[in-house]
This record gives sequence, C-alpha cells and structure tokens, in this order.
Amino acid sequence: MLASALRMPPLIVDIKKRQMEAEQLCQECQDPIYSLGLNTYRVPMALHGLNRARLVRSLLENLDDDGKSGSSSGRGVILLEGGKQTTRYDTDYEPVFRQESFFHWTFGVPEAGVLAAISLPSGEATLFVPVYGIDYEIFCGENSSLELIRAKYGLDNVLPMEKLEEYIALQLDGNDNDNDDNYENNNDAQLYLLSGRNTDSGNYALPAHYDGIEKYKKQRNTDALFPAIVEARVHKTKAEIELMRYINWVSSMAHVEVMKSCRVGMMEYQLESLYQHHTYTHGGCRHMSYTCICACGPNPSILHYGHAGRPNDRQLIDGDMALLDMGAEYNCYASDITCSFPVNGQFSNDQLLIYNAVLSAQIDVITAIKPGISWIDMHRLAERTILTALKKGGLLVGEIDDMINADLGAIFMPHGLGHLIGLDAHDVGGYTETIARRRSERPGLNKLRTSRNLKAGMVLTVEPGCYFIDILLDLALANPKQAKYLCVERLNEFRGSGGVRLEDDVLITEEGCENLTVCPRAVSEVLDVMNDKPWPPEKDVLPAMRRNWVKNDNGKMIRFDL
Repeated sequence: MLASALRMPPLIVDIKKRQMEAEQLCQECQDPIYSLGLNTYRVPMALHGLNRARLVRSLLENLDDDGKSGSSSGRGVILLEGGKQTTRYDTDYEPVFRQESFFHWTFGVPEAGVLAAISLPSGEATLFVPVYGIDYEIFCGENSSLELIRAKYGLDNVLPMEKLEEYIALQLDGNDNDNDDNYENNNDAQLYLLSGRNTDSGNYALPAHYDGIEKYKKQRNTDALFPAIVEARVHKTKAEIELMRYINWVSSMAHVEVMKSCRVGMMEYQLESLYQHHTYTHGGCRHMSYTCICACGPNPSILHYGHAGRPNDRQLIDGDMALLDMGAEYNCYASDITCSFPVNGQFSNDQLLIYNAVLSAQIDVITAIKPGISWIDMHRLAERTILTALKKGGLLVGEIDDMINADLGAIFMPHGLGHLIGLDAHDVGGYTETIARRRSERPGLNKLRTSRNLKAGMVLTVEPGCYFIDILLDLALANPKQAKYLCVERLNEFRGSGGVRLEDDVLITEEGCENLTVCPRAVSEVLDVMNDKPWPPEKDVLPAMRRNWVKNDNGKMIRFDL
C-alpha cells in the first residue's frame, strides 16, 4: 500500500495553489497551532507550510536545462535532517534540545532525531519519526500515533523511520532497490541535500544521512538547496513577521521590567535572571536567542561580555551605566535587543553625551533606511553621527570626513551596525554568491555581517554603539593618522566608563521601515520607566523611531496608537 501511494505523487496539487492555501491558513490562524497556552502567541503551523511552498517554487523556478541546478523535469525530493539530542561531555545529562534552524524553518517540528522530506514538484511533506521501545515510554512518555503527529504539525504524511529508505527509492525512481548494492539510476530525479557554509560562524550545514543513501550518489544534489533556502529565510512572510513582532514585544517588556527593577548593589546576573524569568513566565520563551550580556560599569567595553570567563558577575556601583543585550526566542524565532541606562536612575552629563550620540545614530539610520539603500552606507551614517557628537563633546577635533577616511569610527564602534535576524540572532544570508559586494577589508566595515542592499521583507538589527576600549584607544594614539583627531585629556575622562549600545529589530517595508522593538529610548522615557511610570507611555515622544505599538490579546498581537 505504501508503494502504490508513493509511486503516484500528487502532481495535480499545484505548488502555487499550495502556497495560496498556506497563506490563507496563516491569515486566519487556523489549526493546527503552536502555543504554550495561557496568553502566549498562537503560531499557525501553516507558517512552515508556506515556507515549504516558497522553497519548492524557488527550486523549480531556478532549474536549468543542463540539470546543474536540478532535474529538468522538476522531479525529486528534498531531504533534511533535524538536530540530534546531545549530552554534556561524557555524562548522560541532556541539555534542553533546540531544533536545527533550517529544519525548523521548513517543518516546524521541535523534536530531536527526526528527518523529513518534500516531494517535488508537488510539495508534499513527509516526516520520519523514530519509534521507541518500552524504556523510552517509561522515562519519556508513550509514542504518539503517526496520525496524531501528522495532525499536530500540519504535514501530509508521517512515517516510521524504518520506511525512509523505501520512501526515497520510490520518490526517485518508483522502484524499491533496498537490496540492490549495484543500483544505478539514469533518470533525472534529484535528491536535494543541504550543504553550505554559514558566513557568520564559518561552520557548514551538513547533508542529511541515513544508511543506504550512498547508492544515490549520481542523483545527489548539494548545490541547489542551500542557496534557495537561505534566500527564502532572508525574506520574511507576513506570518513570520507577526511571530517576530510577538517575540520583540515579549523581549521589550522584559527589558522594561529589568529597567524598573535595577538598583545599585545588585549583581549583573540578577538582571539576567529577571529578564529570563519574565520572558518565560509571561511569554513562554524557554530559550534565549544568545548568551545574555549584562555589562555594567567598565564591562560594556567587552562587546560579548557574559561568557564563561566574564559571567555577568560584577556588582552594580553608583554611577555605573548598564548595557543589557538580551533577546528571547519563541518557536525558534529570535529577538535581539540592547538597552543602556544609568543604574542609579540619573544620567551624568558625560553619560548623556554618549547616550544621545548613540540614540541620534539609531534615529538617523532608522529614518534613512528603505528598499535599495546600502547597508554599508548605513554603517557609515552611524559612524558619522557618533563622531560628530564626540567632536561637539570635546573628545575629537578635525573634519568628520577625514576621521572616517582614517577609520576612526572603528575605534569607537568596532562592530557592524547590525545583522539579519530570523530563526537565529545572526541569521543566514549575510554574504551569498548572489551578492555582488563582498565583505570589506576596511576596519569597522569588515565586521559587517552583510553588505546587502535592503529589500522589503528583510528584518535586521540596528545597533550603533560607542565604547571606550583601552586597547583600541591606545592603538589610535599610536597611529599618527588617527591620533591627530583625539583630544587626549578629555578622552581619558571616559576611560573605564564602558560604553553605550542601543539595538532594535527593524522590518524593511516598501515605504521605509517599521521598528518591531518597543523599548524606552528617549532619555525621558528611560528615566520615567526607572521611576516606575507605566510603559507603554501615554505619548510617543520619539516618533522618528517608528515603533509600532502592540499589545497581546489572547495570543494575537493587536496594534494601537498612543
């Protein structure tokens, strides 16, 4: 019965129709739904069905006649492997599992140890699950029925893992060749496997594997899938945007709660704990998007503070600035938000100078970005705004253009302006073969995680910063091309003060952009929140930030005006 069902792929199901049906299900938020109950966001599983349809369309539309990009007939199967449960070193302790991002984007299945396939050209999705024995059921619960799993994730088929080899054979040539060690196939059906380099980490996405896959080496295609799925992940659907709106709201309100609770004498890790508690209790966020950075006093000058060697363990002192870079994730979609504020609730004049310099840079970028704009140009705009403020504050002297040409901006902002964000905080697609402009070698620009021109549907972080990092200041003072712009006595007053970063997650729209993050940004907003005034405020005093005000109504995000 399995063979007869799989030999006849449902070619009558047009992939465009499948895409339109998924869009409708997303719009109506129909079952099946992912939610953690109470007031947490209701994610339609059709979000992932829509992702699959977009991926299939992309592959089919990019086929060429010589088969380099795939089968000229469009026949074949996409095979992806989910993540595996790991243990801590040699122990049997299992860290909480988080699904591999490409697999989750495509299928929305959070469980470990599974594989899944998409039949081409129909787009039919089949999940393969392990069937565990009695010991598993005793410790982890009974196996769900295949039909229950299928209905839960909105898939076409769910089969036991033992059927995977038979399924692939039937999809690729319509014959079961399990026992043929000399198998060769001369048709043009392709087995599409994921293989490609992540330009942020340098690590590689590995192809799916199962015993017996070696026989399809002639039909194996590891060229077409990775660029197609990466590009699809760069451009968000409406359903993905609404999900990211929710996780930004949860994370923003958690930052507000931490800001309200912060007191001199607390420990940095207590701020981290408060944030994680709020996002899990009120948002259902079991995972953070990255390691929390709770840097106070001089610690903001350590850009990725919070790691095991610097574990958010400093006590807050009167006069410290706090830089809190924390973002939660929900249904594997990330947020990435940074707030900076004085721990005692009062800005000094020098703290105001640096804070407003960074805030002005963020406003200038958010005001300027729109489709077609170069991200490199936006980085330079942020540098220019910050350097101008530092000059007005007496830290620098000279012409701003000359400072930029001397790469002085990278002394004070030694990271990129921002990055793509989606299922990962540093999302894929920053640099691909389709991007003509490669990574710059210039200081500052070489830290940009993308050099793309912006397009509607992208979501990026906008995170300018200004820091006083001793080793960089010393290098600048030793460099005649940069030292001539530095006012040493005034600059030394800021050594040990750390720095400021402000980071929001921004959606590129046809008209410009929309800010998904709703944190306090104006100085008056920060001080009001720290004095326990309500948030959101009654009036938006910074409309240039383009914050889209929302509230959660029983798992649905509702927009409103202040």
